[in-house]
Amino acid sequence: MVLHSIGGFLVHKMRDPVLDNTAWLKTYYYYYCYFLCRFLICGSGDSVKVFSTSTEECVHVLEGHTDQVTGVALNPANHLQVYSCSADGTVRLWDFIDGILIKTFIFGYPILSLYVSEKHAGNFQLLALHLPKVPDQEVEAKDMFAVLCDISPNPGSTAFGQGGEYIASALGLRLNVYFFRKQKTYRFSLKATDKKGAKNAFTCVACHPKDDCIATGHEDGKIRLWRNFNQKKEYTYSTQHWHHNAVSSLCFTPEGMHLLSGGVESVLVQWHCEEVNKKDFLPRLGGAISHIAVSSDGQMYCTSHSDNKINIIHCSFKLSAVIQGLVKGNIWTDLVIDSRTKALVMNGRPGHLQFYSLQQDKQLYSLDIVQQEYIYEEGLDQFEVMKAVFDVRGNWLATVEERGRDSDLEFALKLWGFNESAQSLELNTTITAAHQDRITSMCFSPSTETTMLVTAAKDGQFKVWLLGTDSETQKEQASWSCDFVGSYHGLQPTNCCFSSDGSLLAVSFEEVVTVWSSDTWGLLTTLCQPPGPIRELCFGRLSCSKYLACLHLAVTCFLFDKLLEHVFVFRPSEPRPLFTQKAVCEGKVQRCVFAPRAEPLDSCDERFQWLNRSRLYYLTEKMELLSFSTQTEDERILKSRKQLLVDDSVAVTPFYLLLGKHRRQQEEEDKLNFMTNQVSERTQHPQASVAVKEHVLFFFFLLLKIIVLKIVLFSFIQYGTSLEEEWRDTQSKLLEV
Repeated sequence: MVLHSIGGFLVHKMRDPVLDNTAWLKTYYYYYCYFLCRFLICGSGDSVKVFSTSTEECVHVLEGHTDQVTGVALNPANHLQVYSCSADGTVRLWDFIDGILIKTFIFGYPILSLYVSEKHAGNFQLLALHLPKVPDQEVEAKDMFAVLCDISPNPGSTAFGQGGEYIASALGLRLNVYFFRKQKTYRFSLKATDKKGAKNAFTCVACHPKDDCIATGHEDGKIRLWRNFNQKKEYTYSTQHWHHNAVSSLCFTPEGMHLLSGGVESVLVQWHCEEVNKKDFLPRLGGAISHIAVSSDGQMYCTSHSDNKINIIHCSFKLSAVIQGLVKGNIWTDLVIDSRTKALVMNGRPGHLQFYSLQQDKQLYSLDIVQQEYIYEEGLDQFEVMKAVFDVRGNWLATVEERGRDSDLEFALKLWGFNESAQSLELNTTITAAHQDRITSMCFSPSTETTMLVTAAKDGQFKVWLLGTDSETQKEQASWSCDFVGSYHGLQPTNCCFSSDGSLLAVSFEEVVTVWSSDTWGLLTTLCQPPGPIRELCFGRLSCSKYLACLHLAVTCFLFDKLLEHVFVFRPSEPRPLFTQKAVCEGKVQRCVFAPRAEPLDSCDERFQWLNRSRLYYLTEKMELLSFSTQTEDERILKSRKQLLVDDSVAVTPFYLLLGKHRRQQEEEDKLNFMTNQVSERTQHPQASVAVKEHVLFFFFLLLKIIVLKIVLFSFIQYGTSLEEEWRDTQSKLLEV
């Protein structure tokens, strides 16, 4: 059994990204065409993800760290490689094109961020850590020295300047600038507030790539541009102000023509360095901007946001692509599976539901439930989606939105129907006075004969809503109406649930469970099992449909032990757990759901057969979405992640047809060689020898082939020799090579 962590805040929060504009030359088309592939590299939980900026697809998942990845940075000596650091105390060097781990440097202490300079290649600040140049894949790095002490743990508060000549770091009301050549630190301080009451504390730092200029962001939204800081007395700064709240990130473009800034307003601001009062704006990008990055050629910008989203923006200030992880925020709804898209549905952006694909590890779309513009202002009371439930066929969605507290509570029940022609959910009915008090639970009937919704509320009633047609309208639009109102001795209903065939409805009233007939709405029986109010209610399915499971408030070990974070799996007919897993996560488990599998697994172990038809996902209070998987399933996922996505769209030319024929033959030979190599054992390199990676030799051999093929093409153009004859001659020459 493997405890599996799912993708990005699927499951992890995406860390600060790095843009790479490396020209990736497909070797076997080297002389005739090349593909300029731009990649976005970011930390995601304990892994590093490589995205294509053109397709938004995840090309590679670089796995190896055992704790949160806290920083990534391109290797200045080789832009096909990237460094990553982690709280596990290691720095890892990756080939992100092929998804290969090259080397691991063991530091031994949790690392909060990573900085790389071209002039100081191999050193990481603000403890400068020298990376030994040894052939071993795992290296213990011990050679280090302190550059600056008492710095901010925020990576955006430290930056290299002027090609690595100095490093600037801000903490609180103090700015420190350390010059490597002089080995001297200059410190500049601000007062806590100025005459207008502004908050002057530093929040972020950026250094101009060409000039001696440092830009700092502050809590009051101001940006200061510092100059003459290589001396203590004659330093100067100018002030720019647009943001109404703290500036969270600053970044200069590579040529230093523009300065980018962002904050809680979710607006990317571009300041023109040569024209002080000129600036450009790109609004409504998502959640608060937490980090800004620019590609090395200055053509692409990217912003990461508090809602776990990355926007890729062209330098013309046009949105190019969006990479959306599992949206971070308050989760009020249960975890729900949409039977149509097989997506996980839960709270997303404020007032929205997010539909997240568990298979593709990305958001499919976001549904606006509240349909009001959200204002990012602390303390402002706004509508939130509190409940969401689908019917079994995915044709209907019921939601409850609320605003205010008990005294001035506003809420509405909305029913959304699936439009077959538009292939989307559309609002059908809004009920503003469904109950007199807050709705606590709702469920759809699984019966195929009628479409029925039951809601239970704190007003002491549960209501049955039926779908009908409005005969007075010309379009025969479906509408909902209340069919029955039930109660029990003035108690508050807490949960409701239908049996698998829809014939019975169970409603819990504090410590009492009532069972009703869905045909006559007569009360059939009551069940009372103290102690404590009933927290969850659920009928069994298939062969277990005769069972009704109740979870009391005093019992904490039905599925998850929320005090100790243990998992228990039971058979309904046995009191002893079938499966137990201890310490499944850090923090309390908030929600869980079983997601059906597209293809059932064949598990021979009786303890794991509960995973054959579905998979258990659970969400922690730290917004981590976790799951259980078998070891075989985990190996299959890792194998699929190693497949590199490449674009094979090239112009069709006579030489392409010739080369394409050879390429297909080569692929068939590679498949045959691969099958042969699976049987034979790989030759181990001697301990003292230098191992050259196989993919390097393979590309070099193809390069030799292309050189010969170019000679063949030149001969054909000059002497009119038949391509087929030259191709046969070429094959013999290649064998000699």
